[in-house]
Amino acid sequence: MGFPDNCKYTEDHEWVRVENGNVAYVGITDFAQSELGELVYIEVDTVGSDVAEHAVFGTVEAVKTTSDLFMPVAGKVLEFNPDLDDSKGGNPALINEDPYGKGWIVKIELANPADLAGLMDAAAYQAHVA
Repeated sequence: MGFPDNCKYTEDHEWVRVENGNVAYVGITDFAQSELGELVYIEVDTVGSDVAEHAVFGTVEAVKTTSDLFMPVAGKVLEFNPDLDDSKGGNPALINEDPYGKGWIVKIELANPADLAGLMDAAAYQAHVA
C-alpha cells in the first residue's frame, strides 16, 4: 500500500498534492480504494464551485457501496479528471489502479495554502490506518 511523501492526508482518506503554486490535485488514498473495492462510477458536480474544507465535493460508487468525497482543504474545484468520467469514455477503476497518479479526482485552487498544515503527512497517515 502506498503513502507518497508529496501528499497530505485526511482522516477521511482523501489526499491532496500541491503541484503549482495554489493549484493542487485531490483524490482518495490507496487504503480507501482497497476498502471500497472496484470503483464503477464517480460523480463530481462541483466544478466551478468554491467548496469548504470537509464539505462533500462528490461521490464514489463501488460494487458494494457509495461513499461521499470530502474536500481536504477549502478551494475552488477547477476540473474533474476526464479520465475517470465514464460519460466521456473514462474509467473510474483508474483510481483502483493508480490512486495517486492517473486516478486523481479533482484539480482545485487552494483558498488558503496554510490549511495544508492541518493535514497528516505520510508517516502520520500510515500510522492512522495501521
